[in-house]
Amino acid sequence: MRKKRLSPLYPLIVALVLTRAASGQQTKTEFISLDAAQPILQSFSNALPEDLPKAPDNAAWSAWVQGQDTKIRQRLELGEEDTLTNLLRFGVTYTSEYQIDREYLAKYGQSSLVNSFAENRANDLIRALASPTASEGMLEMRAFVIKRGYSFKTPQDRARLKQHLLDNLAHMRDEFAQFREKLKTADESEQAQLYAQRGISLDSNLWPDYALDLALSELAKAGMLKPGSVRRIAIVGPGLDFANKEYGNDFYPPQSIQPTAVLDSLIRLGLTDPNTFELSTFDISPSVNIHLARAQKNAIAGKHYVVQLPWNSAVPFNPEYLAAFTAYWQDLGKRVGTPVEPVAVPLKLAQDIHIRAVSVRPEIASRITPVDMNIVYQRMDAADPDQKFDLIIGTNIFIYYGAFEQSMARANLAAMLKPGGFVLSNDLLADKAPSRLELAHGTTIKVRSEPQIIEHMYCYRLQP
Repeated sequence: MRKKRLSPLYPLIVALVLTRAASGQQTKTEFISLDAAQPILQSFSNALPEDLPKAPDNAAWSAWVQGQDTKIRQRLELGEEDTLTNLLRFGVTYTSEYQIDREYLAKYGQSSLVNSFAENRANDLIRALASPTASEGMLEMRAFVIKRGYSFKTPQDRARLKQHLLDNLAHMRDEFAQFREKLKTADESEQAQLYAQRGISLDSNLWPDYALDLALSELAKAGMLKPGSVRRIAIVGPGLDFANKEYGNDFYPPQSIQPTAVLDSLIRLGLTDPNTFELSTFDISPSVNIHLARAQKNAIAGKHYVVQLPWNSAVPFNPEYLAAFTAYWQDLGKRVGTPVEPVAVPLKLAQDIHIRAVSVRPEIASRITPVDMNIVYQRMDAADPDQKFDLIIGTNIFIYYGAFEQSMARANLAAMLKPGGFVLSNDLLADKAPSRLELAHGTTIKVRSEPQIIEHMYCYRLQP
C-alpha cells in the first residue's frame, strides 16, 4: 500500500510545534490577579463567596484562588461518576439488557421491571470492567473505580461495587427530577447556571458543533468575521466522548471531536488558513489533556487521528433541523482529513445510530495543543499581543458555574482575546460585572416542537 504524502510544509510545522513545546511558549498559565478581579469583587460585594477573606491582600487572594481551583478540579470525579452511570444506563458492548432511558430512569426504585434491568446491567458491567480483554474505555473506567476504593477480587467486593453503581443510578434519577422542577420556573440566566453544583462531565456530542457551524456562517455572512482572520483559536473544554450522556455509545474508543469539527468549519468558510492556524485546548481534566497530547505526539510522528462521528435519529427532530444537520454531518471533516471506514455499530443500535469516520491529517492534528488551565481562575500569560486569540469557543462548559465564577471566566476570556476577537458559547454568560466582552450576535436554532427545544449560540466580541 502506498503511503499518503504529507504536505510539503509538514516538516516546518513539526519543527515549529517542537520548538514551542520545548520553550513552553504556549502552555504558560497564571491565576487571575487581585487587581484584575477587583471589578468583579466590587460588583458582587453583597454576594461574594462565603470563604473569600474580607478585603484580601495579594497573598490571601492567591491562596484563595488556588484553593478554589482545587475544588473545581475535584468536581471532575463526580463527573466521572456520571460517565460511569451513563455507561450503566446505555452501554451496549457488555450487555444485551434493555437500556435505561429517561422514562425508565424516572421509574427506577418503583418498578420491578426497571429494577431488573438495572440489576442485570450492573452485573454485566462489573464483569466487563474486570475482564482481561477490556476495551480502552473500560480500562479507564476500571482505573477510576479502583481509584475510588473498589475491587473485583471477591464476591463481597463485587457486591459493594454493584451497590455503588445502583446508588449512583438513584442519585441521577433524583438529580434529573430536581432539574426538571427548576426548569419549570427558571429564567434564561438561571438555566445558564443549572449545573453549578453538579460534577463536571467530559461527555460530548455533535449537536453543539453544528450550532457553532451555523453561528460562524452567520458571522461570516454579516462581515463580522473576515476571510482568513481567524488564526489563533482556543477551545475551552473540548470534551472526551466515551459513554455519551444520551445514548451511551461505548462501541468506539475515547475521542475528542470538537477540535476537528471547529477547524473543518473555519476552513470551509474561508476564515482560517489550514497551513498557519494554531489551536489550543483548555481543560482541567488529565484524561482530556493526556489524550490530546498523545494525539499531537502521534501526529508529529506522522500518524493520523481518527474520529468517529455518530448521532442518533431516534429523537423527534424538526424536519428542517434534521435535514440541515444531516447535510452538515455528511460533509464534516473533508477539509481536515479523509473519510475512512467507521467502527461497526452493534446490531441493536443499527436502526437509529448513523456513523461516519474521518482520518485527520497529521499536519492538522499536530497543531492542536492541550493546555492544563481552569478558565474560571486562570488565563494564559499573553503579554505579547501576537499571542492573543482571534476566537475562543466554550460549549456546555459555563453551565457548570454560578454567576460569580462565570464573571471570573468572562474576565479571563477577555484578557486572552485580541481586540475585536470573539467568544462563542451556547451558555449565556453572567454580565453583572463590567466586561469588555459584549454580546454582538445570537444564533437561535429550533430543534424540535414537542416538547419544544430551542438551542442558542451566543457571540461575544471584545471591544477596544
